[in-house]
Amino acid sequence: MTDGTIVERASAKVNLSLHVTGVRPDGYHLLDSLVMFTSLGDEIHVAPAGTLSLTIEGPFADDLRVDDDNLVLRAARSFGVPDGAAITLHKNLPVASGIGGGSADAAATLRALARLWDVPLPNAKTILSLGADVPVCMTTELTKMSGIGNELERLGPAPMLDIVLVNPKIGVSTASVFNELESKSNTPMPADMPDPFDTDNWVGWIAHQRNDLQPPALTAAPVIADVLAALSAQQGCTLARMSGSGATCFALFEDSDAQSDAAKALRVSHPEWWVAETDEAPT
Repeated sequence: MTDGTIVERASAKVNLSLHVTGVRPDGYHLLDSLVMFTSLGDEIHVAPAGTLSLTIEGPFADDLRVDDDNLVLRAARSFGVPDGAAITLHKNLPVASGIGGGSADAAATLRALARLWDVPLPNAKTILSLGADVPVCMTTELTKMSGIGNELERLGPAPMLDIVLVNPKIGVSTASVFNELESKSNTPMPADMPDPFDTDNWVGWIAHQRNDLQPPALTAAPVIADVLAALSAQQGCTLARMSGSGATCFALFEDSDAQSDAAKALRVSHPEWWVAETDEAPT
């Protein structure tokens, strides 16, 4: 941009599946998850400045604080360089909602500042130290994520999908959801995943996978069951599932007309919920 500002999209992350396969002695959970990103997301703007600063704008700005523990500022400091930058976070996604908002914001900050300062990205260990979901958010490719979030198999662009995201505007503690998980050693996804661009077979395959965090999240926040039921009841819905540790749920639809009709119906029947239409993120 002419004023030196650099913009990076922080795409919403959707866990199409999330299998918890074990727990390490240090308490970190082992995952096997298929992750895609959407065209909907936050935005990070960075501009040259003498000092490091952060401004938060947008519909969910009031839900975040600008303090030393803010993940965007932690990402900026992880470069270990003395340069300044004026960072603006346009917060379009609900906070702590299971769609990777904070992690995606951190990843976008890293990409933007590497361009602004013309320096390499921090190393993989440093990026992982910001949060288990930050590495997967460094690109928008369809990704198989395993380990504690550090083992990534990039699968290329996601297929075209018509998606509705719904968040009932409640907070769910990720730590408490993991703590209440009945079994922490479950089967991983099978290796025979169909071609994602064979959409019907692929979505059918995903429907046979799980989100192992969904049952404990339903106990912690029963309204998630209402969200899933409302999504599943919409005409043309092919799959409804919770993303991450909740409380955001997603639904895949047969086509954009069914997607649009479902979003309109949900906004009328549940005006207190956050309802958003989206599709796959460009790579």
